[in-house]
Amino acid sequence: MATPMGPPMPGQQPTPEQIAEMQRQLAAEAQKHGMSPQQYIEHLKAQAMRQHQMQQQQQMQHQHHQQQQVPINPGPPKPEALAVANFLRSQELKPRTCIFQEKRKDMFKVKRAIRALQSEAYVKARSKNALLPEVTNRASAENTFKLLPLSLLALRVSKIDPHEGHSHGKKKRVKGLWTVKIEQHQEARDEFHYIWLYEGSQWKQKFYAAGALVVVFAIVMFPLWPLFMRQGVWYLSMGMLGLIGLFFAMAIFRLILFLITMFTHPPGLWLYPNLFEDVGFFDSFRPIWGWHQDAAAIKEAKKAKKAKKAEKVLKAEAAKANGKVQQTAKAATAAVTAPIPNSIPAPEVALAHPVAGSEGNISAPVTTSGTDAQKKVQGAVSQRKLQASVEEAEDE
Repeated sequence: MATPMGPPMPGQQPTPEQIAEMQRQLAAEAQKHGMSPQQYIEHLKAQAMRQHQMQQQQQMQHQHHQQQQVPINPGPPKPEALAVANFLRSQELKPRTCIFQEKRKDMFKVKRAIRALQSEAYVKARSKNALLPEVTNRASAENTFKLLPLSLLALRVSKIDPHEGHSHGKKKRVKGLWTVKIEQHQEARDEFHYIWLYEGSQWKQKFYAAGALVVVFAIVMFPLWPLFMRQGVWYLSMGMLGLIGLFFAMAIFRLILFLITMFTHPPGLWLYPNLFEDVGFFDSFRPIWGWHQDAAAIKEAKKAKKAKKAEKVLKAEAAKANGKVQQTAKAATAAVTAPIPNSIPAPEVALAHPVAGSEGNISAPVTTSGTDAQKKVQGAVSQRKLQASVEEAEDE
């Protein structure tokens, strides 16, 4: 049994002493919060009600989240999924290369795949291939796209840091090359990324393998070649060796030229400055010569190039805006000079007040002719049109 001053045991009625003790504690807590006991009780009730509502909302959100994220149970590739994969592989999804399990894979965004499934090209492809599912709206497009992860043809990935948790030296990162991992929930939101596990038709790889086998076999059978073919190969090899020697001679000559001009005409002159740069074959020999530039000079040149490009863009936008203003001004001028239609009547307007004559006598009411009234109407209409044109120009 509970002590007279202690809390009551579960299932027992509190004694009067326990009730008095609880009332004293309640009064003390209310005094700490600057409230009366009745106000403190109402405050506790409101707080309990808020906590109960928050718990109910969290439970509802959790249930809704579980209903939305239906787990995907992958299985063998379906013919419909293969048809969708072949169609999407043939479309321009702007893929980028990523690293998955130390292998290079093609990665694409969901929004481009959904856009391809809702395009006219998909309608034409579906008319030729009955295996492609029908796509009528966004929901059907997402269901069609989800055939890919169901058949393990494409899976959703996210970016990770391959050096995370390692204590080795400085990280070497290739710009734009992600290292990715497979995500558990395969959803089809626009911003998500997927990688292709389906390589498509392998006829190109088979063709290249067969070609390599033929080349190896032909090299092995070189002693059996006709004499003119062997002579042609010999001349060709000598020509290639000459080109390689010429290349090395040019590389040595440009280095010597740079060392000389570095002291005579600093900062030094390079012959074919892009010879060993990561550019195309013809770009390696353009320009013919150039002054040596350090890292700071190269950075300044890039900044100047970007500034020049931005200036061109600003000039183009200014010219476009100027053209719009000129068109609006021409429209305003045309509106001002436009004649008033003949359907507008030209009434005679009588002045309501009398006009005194030169001798102080009251003369007859002065009337304005129809031409004057028409001019006033035309002026008012022209002014309104001009004001509207100016406002339109300012808005543009």
